[in-house]
Amino acid sequence: MGYNSMGKVWVLLMMVMMWCWASMAEAEYMRYKDPKQRLSVRLNDLMKRMTLEEKIGQMTQIERSVASNEDIKKHLIGSVLSGGGSVPSKQATPETWVDMVNDFQKGALSTRLGIPLIYGIDAVHGHNNVYKATIFPHNVGLGVTRDPILVKKIGAATALEVRATGIQYAFAPCIAVCRDPRWGRCYESYSEDTEIVRSMTTLISGLQGDSSEKGVPFVDGQQKVAACAKHYLGDGGTHLGTNEGNTILDSKKLFSIHMPAYNDSVIKGVATIMTSYSSWNGVKMHANRNLVTNYLKKKLKFKGFVISDWQGIDRITDPPHANYTYSILAGVNAGIDMVMVPMNYTEFIDGLTYLVKNKFIPMSRIDDVVRRILRVKFTMGLFEKPLADYSMAKYLGHQEHRDLAREAVRKTLVLLKNGKSASKPLLPLPKRTSKILVAGSHADNIGYQCGGWTLEWQGLSGNVTAGTTILSAVEKAVDPNTKVIYNENPNQDFLKSNKFDFAIIVVGEPPYAETFGDSSTLTIPEPGPSTIKNVCGSVKCVVVLITGRPVVVQPFINNIDALVAAWLPGTEGQGVTDVLFGDYGFTGKLARTWFKSVDQLPMNVGDSHYDPLYPFGFGLTTKATKTT
Repeated sequence: MGYNSMGKVWVLLMMVMMWCWASMAEAEYMRYKDPKQRLSVRLNDLMKRMTLEEKIGQMTQIERSVASNEDIKKHLIGSVLSGGGSVPSKQATPETWVDMVNDFQKGALSTRLGIPLIYGIDAVHGHNNVYKATIFPHNVGLGVTRDPILVKKIGAATALEVRATGIQYAFAPCIAVCRDPRWGRCYESYSEDTEIVRSMTTLISGLQGDSSEKGVPFVDGQQKVAACAKHYLGDGGTHLGTNEGNTILDSKKLFSIHMPAYNDSVIKGVATIMTSYSSWNGVKMHANRNLVTNYLKKKLKFKGFVISDWQGIDRITDPPHANYTYSILAGVNAGIDMVMVPMNYTEFIDGLTYLVKNKFIPMSRIDDVVRRILRVKFTMGLFEKPLADYSMAKYLGHQEHRDLAREAVRKTLVLLKNGKSASKPLLPLPKRTSKILVAGSHADNIGYQCGGWTLEWQGLSGNVTAGTTILSAVEKAVDPNTKVIYNENPNQDFLKSNKFDFAIIVVGEPPYAETFGDSSTLTIPEPGPSTIKNVCGSVKCVVVLITGRPVVVQPFINNIDALVAAWLPGTEGQGVTDVLFGDYGFTGKLARTWFKSVDQLPMNVGDSHYDPLYPFGFGLTTKATKTT
């Protein structure tokens, strides 16, 4: 072969090699990983690369207790959650949380496509699963404030504390309209009034940031988290207030009472919406295609993803999990996008795979699901910054957040009675006096102050996390020369042997969550009533009620001098004493009707049989004063 021929061969070889290198470079360039590309381009690029197995993995949310780096990689899991009380270790630090979440995330990132997972948690009154987090008042109290700006600030503070632990997704807010206080989740509802609940959807903007484009899922960077409006739809309207029960309403009332806050949430760009365990006129919401797909997604144009509740699809059948294949079929075809399995996830993956391969669930439905989930993940910036670091750990229990919670507590308090006659008010109390009695089961108990969904699903008793009990707050509030005596349940001999100027009695409900809180009597348990009877029979007294809802008070209302509804105030007990001792005035107005008897229930403002003990909107006021 001559020189010219050899040269031509080399040129040809070089051209082939350059073409191969260019092809390889083009193959390695994945548009979905390029933040400069439009969202639609990234979505389309990633979707066309995904197998059915990878798509079903994105739909699967599993509990951290059954998750591992290896399992997430093997099964291509798209989401992990902490259930109530599910923590990496007892009293875990933010750094421990970050390490756990990052370990799970590394499993997801090591898969073929490296799609990051999203980690969710119930942060429903602050970052309530986490030791030393700021615990804000539950929603039943926040509704009293009628202060959307305050609630937005609480959302922003909560987002920072959630991010402090490496978590990017909060299952909040609960925008139920609780129409019957016998419901065990009534404290998770802002009000019986639709308009108050609507106004409190500002929590979404606090958690996620302010969206500039209405109706589009939005999370504004690494100091914000994805929110979740829940539980869709009608969870607060069930018959007799039964948790997970049946809401018996015509469509006009369902849409006028329970739907408006969801419309507002979609407009605010809420990233996700959770379906309710409850039914509407006998149809399980987890299987209600008309309301989930046709109304929420098509009419309201919700573009985020719908997530099931914990084992929510299992409960489509009675008994639960009786026909799991059917439950998967009914739930996914109804419009549920991500399934909170959360334990036996291989059963879910296998069942869904079978249903798709055999064309019971169309591939178009799976593609719609995954597009919604990925849209939220792209919007959050998870692809650009999937791993957390320790830089935000400082925000957990931050003093600014505790100050905000203390302000919130002040504004949630409702003064129901002040003096046995209007001309002789007991409140505000003097700080300088001889001797004060503090009594009651809830006076020195952070766990009771916080209620359910605090460290554990059902809450705890005792001083279980950082905060200020009401007893401690009293001791800090009074003059140094004022003697504060604490006796949880004093007897007559004790009361007679001491000369108290007045008593502060703090009693109420023990913590509870969900069905464990359903009550047909709505009475506070002993020794609360006995403590009120004994003390108020001997000493001028103010009773501070720590409850998740209005309770029966008529048996003792005439014997007490002052009555304060403090709801479930959280860790910052000084917010209570700020108002009791007059540094701030009482301003709270009932966002729930206070009934006379449970026989009247359900009874809400506007009902024809409305005859309350204290009506919706009631609340006595006092002025701030420098008491001595």
